[in-house]
Amino acid sequence: DKYLIQLDGLRCVAVLLVLVDHWLAERNKLPLGPLGVTLFFVLSGFLISGILVRSKLKDEALGRSHWFSFKQFYIRRSLRIFPIYYLSVFVLIGVNSPSVQGKIGWHLLYGTNLYIALHETWLGITDHFWSLAVEEQFYLFFPLFIFLLPTKYLFKSFWGLIVVSCCLRLLLYLNHADWKIQYVSMPTCLDSFGLGAVLAFIFQFKAELVARLFNRNRNLLIAVLVYVGVLIFSQLQAETRNIGTEVWERLAASVMCFFLIGGAVRGYKGLGKQVLQHPITIYLGKISYGLYIYHNFVY
Repeated sequence: DKYLIQLDGLRCVAVLLVLVDHWLAERNKLPLGPLGVTLFFVLSGFLISGILVRSKLKDEALGRSHWFSFKQFYIRRSLRIFPIYYLSVFVLIGVNSPSVQGKIGWHLLYGTNLYIALHETWLGITDHFWSLAVEEQFYLFFPLFIFLLPTKYLFKSFWGLIVVSCCLRLLLYLNHADWKIQYVSMPTCLDSFGLGAVLAFIFQFKAELVARLFNRNRNLLIAVLVYVGVLIFSQLQAETRNIGTEVWERLAASVMCFFLIGGAVRGYKGLGKQVLQHPITIYLGKISYGLYIYHNFVY
């Protein structure tokens, strides 16, 4: 697969948004952390979908079972994400951290987000593990989704995931569910992953759309303005948690990230290129996973 250098730059942007948000804590009123996590989710949707769709096409061309690609995907993902995650969990168990006391099984099985949703409570220094759990649950579900569905139905199905995700968040909001449930549950994050998958499909199969969507920055600017508009709408509501924060902010952020990532795949010029391809930015992007896992312990 082609190395897309500016995506490492975007990983750096995503992790810095989270780090700054957690560092500022209550002093910060902007959803920087949620935006950083959303950028990670859309990036994952794009990259994982691209890998899986290309693997599926290769399997079909070679006349082999998808089981080969299925195993390869999980082996590579496991080698990439398990070592430092489980190192962190076992160290926390060893020092008897309150954040893992009575919750060891949830952490070991990537169920941190499920614990938070079921108990409607945060955990302390392992709060941020919820998004790692969401990613892992996505990795378990999505390969089956792509390999089992005929390729001709994939594009519409990705849009279906986006609609279902938004409807689930709306349903939870209308039923006055605790906001943490919609925030940390994997199905309610699928609009982010789904838009990443749509982006991957466009670059793989719809070349005529690529230039129309990403040649100029006008579409990105419009998406930024819509996102800012949703944030302003949310801030103007009487309730801190409202339909803007619980339903529309993640979708608006995901759409903005969709255009941001699309532009990076095409390759930004000028200042965008200087920032995203700066050696420090690239380095921080390459180690963003480790930064994300460890930063809360340092704070």
